[in-house]
Parts: sequence; C-alpha cells; structure tokens
Amino acid sequence: MPGMVLFGRRWAIASDDLVFPGVFELFVRVLWWIGILTLYLMHRGKLDCPGGVLLSSYLIVLIILLAVIICTVSAIVCVSMKGTICNPGPRKSMSKLLYVRLALFLPEMVWASLGAAWIEDGVQCDRTVGNGIIATVAVRTRTWCPATLQQGSLSSTSNRTASGTTRSLTRWSAIPQGPPSCRSRTTDYDLVGGDQLNCHFGSILQTTGLQYRDFIHVSFHDKVYELPFLVALDHRKESVVVAVRGTMSLQDILTDLSAESEPVDLECEVQDCWAHKGISQAARYVYRRLINDGILSQAFSIAPEYRLVIVGHSLGAGAAALLTIMLRSPYPRVRCYAFSPPRGLLSKSLYEYSKTFIVSLVLGKDVIPRLSVTNLEDLKRRILRVIAYCNKPKYKILLRACWYELFGGHPEDLPTELDGGDLTQPLLGERSLLAHGSPAYSFSSDSPLESPTKYPPLYPPGRIIHLEEVGTSGRFSCYPAARYSVKWSHESEFSKILIGPKMLTDHMPDILMRALDSVVSDRAACVSCPTQGGSSVEVA
Repeated sequence: MPGMVLFGRRWAIASDDLVFPGVFELFVRVLWWIGILTLYLMHRGKLDCPGGVLLSSYLIVLIILLAVIICTVSAIVCVSMKGTICNPGPRKSMSKLLYVRLALFLPEMVWASLGAAWIEDGVQCDRTVGNGIIATVAVRTRTWCPATLQQGSLSSTSNRTASGTTRSLTRWSAIPQGPPSCRSRTTDYDLVGGDQLNCHFGSILQTTGLQYRDFIHVSFHDKVYELPFLVALDHRKESVVVAVRGTMSLQDILTDLSAESEPVDLECEVQDCWAHKGISQAARYVYRRLINDGILSQAFSIAPEYRLVIVGHSLGAGAAALLTIMLRSPYPRVRCYAFSPPRGLLSKSLYEYSKTFIVSLVLGKDVIPRLSVTNLEDLKRRILRVIAYCNKPKYKILLRACWYELFGGHPEDLPTELDGGDLTQPLLGERSLLAHGSPAYSFSSDSPLESPTKYPPLYPPGRIIHLEEVGTSGRFSCYPAARYSVKWSHESEFSKILIGPKMLTDHMPDILMRALDSVVSDRAACVSCPTQGGSSVEVA
C-alpha cells in the first residue's frame, strides 16, 4: 500500500502493483527474444553480404540486451510478488531494480537508433533479416515507455405483497423510458414535465398493463429534492397507487448525497423524528403536490372505497416510505411497499413506528439497503483492518477476485489466512480480525478510526422481507438459474455493507423483479415466510 520512492519523491504506485504489468512485458519480451534468436539462427549463413558482419553483430548484441532486460523484468515481478499490502519489507530492493531497468532503456534506445540507421543505409543482405530488424525497431519504439511503471487496471474490484399492478409500477419507479413507439394523444390525465412525444408514458403503459383512463396524474418534473411520480387506479386490487421514481438523473444523485439527518415535522406522537435530509425534502414535495393540488382528492372522488398504496424503488422507496408516514394521519389505511430502500433513512423511533404499515423488500447483498453515513465509516475502518491483517500478496487477492467474479462461488472457497487463524469472509470477519495482532500495522487507541461516529444512526423503513439466493450461480449459462429463499429479517442484519460481486447488480430493478417472479412462481416459498411477533402488516 505505501507508494514507492523514486528520484526523491513518493509515487502513487506501490511496489506490489508491478506484477501484472511486469508479466505482460515479460511475455512480450520473451516472444520478441525468441523471434530474434530464431531469425539469427536461421539466417546467419546468409550474412556474408556487404554489411553482413555489422548486421550479425547487431543481432547478437540485441539478443544479449533482450536477455538482460528479461532477467531484470523477471526479478521485478518476483520481488513484487513478495510481502503483503502493508508489509513492503521483502520488496525493499524494488527501487534498485527499477533504477537498473530504467538504465537499460538508454542502450536499448541507442541500439534501436543504430538499427534504423543501418537499415536506412541499405544493408544488402537477406530481405527477411532486414524486415525482422525493421519490425524490431518498430516494436521497440512502442515499448520505450516503461510498462513496469504502468499500474495494473485490475481491480477487486415483494413477493405477492404488492400484487401485479403495484409491482409493475415499481418497475416504472426505476426505469421510465424506452417504449417501442412514441405517439401523441389527447390525454384524460394530468401530465407534468418533459414527455412531449409520449415516450415515457408509453413505456409506463406497456410495463404496467394499465389503460389511459386508469391514470390520474403523471409527473416527469425532475429537480433536486423534486422527484417524478404518478398516481393511478388499480381496479383489480381496489387501490389508489402512488409510485415514486428512483435515481435516474444528476439531480436525483444530488438528492441522494444530501445524506445528513434533519428533524421531520409529522402529525404523529412519535418523538425524535429524524430522517435523511434529501429524501425528506423530496417526500415533502410529493406530499404538497398530492394534497395541495388535490390529486389524491381527485383519485378518491372517482374511487372513494379504494385504499391508498405507495410504492417506490431505491431513492423512490425512501421517498415513498416518508410520504406514507406523512399521509398516515389523513389516510389511516395507507400501505407502503418499499423496494430496495436506503438504510440511512429514519430515526429509531420512526423505524419502529413504520413497522405497522410499511414493508421493505431487499434482494441478496444489495448495497443500498445497507448504505448510510455510519455504515460507510464502519466500512472504511473494516477495510483498513482487513488490509492490515491480510497476509496474502495483492496479486493473489486480485486473481481470486477475478475468479470469484467470473465463476461465482463462496468466499469460503477462497480463504485468506491470518497468523493463527482463517479469515474466510474478510469484510464480515471483524471479530476474527480483532483476535489477531499484526507486527506490520496496528491501530492506536486514539486513532480517529477507533473514535465513535459523529453522525446519528438511521434505519430502513418498516418490516423487511429479505430474498436470499440459494446455492451458487455463476456468470455463464452452464450454471443453473438462481433460486431464492424468503424470510422476515431484522434491520440489524443490514447494519454492515457487504462486499461482493452482486452488491450492485442485486439493486437493479430488473434483477429484483426476476427474483420476485422466481419466488412468486414457487408458492411454497411465499407460504414458508414465518410471521414475526409483535405488530402485523396487512399484505395484499
């Protein structure tokens, strides 16, 4: 992890970053050396031409020079493989090897220039040899930039709760675009925002299967703290559905990033009402539109016996949850289904209050339902601990990460040994880490990494249904389709960010809907959901 010191300054490249660039250069150099040696051995008897002795000497020196460079690069790769991320001691000779490698560029450049000059003078020998030297000069000019100093680019880098129409509207809350055709139409509903060609609304129609007459209000207006939403009638489930769109624009990202907490003024008896500032402002905007503009009044004037259901995905799920809490007083029967909501949303008291009328759904290791300012600080501390205690070199970690990404599997199959124990899930093994010491790295008692967070903890909304993948699924078709189990989960199960190849893909709405379809198709999976003690949620 510490950067190398060369020419009196510290660089942003560590001494263990040269394995993969070095192996690539070594591969090219060896092929080059074999080609030049083969060329010389096959044509050395044909070099009795004018300038042949000079050409023969050039090839011999070139073969020797390449052999020296190959040995130097091999030494760089071998040394770069030693030690660990936080223990660069075994790689202390790296700077000297790099000085030697850089020094070899001078004779290489000189010899390439001489080869170009001799070919320019027209050596009257076998044309194959001349072409070989031209190729040598051309290749060398492309490799003068030291490949060993290029940093490698590898990096580890509702079930039926919300039935047909509600789940389809959730799809829109994340991806409202791209219908097969766009057409103009005189509308019977309120349309706000830029959808002049009716493209976005056409996508909503195709996704939900609703008719034009089922929509009360559609807003594509999108600014910071102001989210697009729609209001529609689900006649099959006798519900007025409000769907809030998730993150789709730069303005939405700015709303997401306003992550500090602020007090929320609610018409309820809950104390200490705090919430995510950006999402709270967005929910307040939708609330004003629904109430002050009479949108909900219009909907219930058409279907007064219907109940109110609010849905959303990601940012829209957080806004939908807060909007539901705001509408709880005028509409006591309101229900919310939050798909992949952010964790850092509600204070503890609001979280407990929301359990009676909000259901959240989380897929697998989705990072967003685990994402909050306090969890990010915790992740930073745990990553530094993992780096400090890990005794595997960086290149092995990267290779295993690539294998895991390509072929799937379990972290247990790729252990990272510690001194005196195993760490099979690095970012989940905090207790295992703290049980072992490291001579190369340690945290002092007054370290800022050990200090308590200055941000109050925030929690996800309502009761949580967790869809977990059963078995192993890879990245290729030879692996069986993923299967999922369903269970009620406590918010504490989402108190840490989990690092894995699916931490982002599990948040994608299409992946979430496929998982839901898989679970719903197996009715036994839904029946097996155990009921949770305490408050009950009417799910329909």
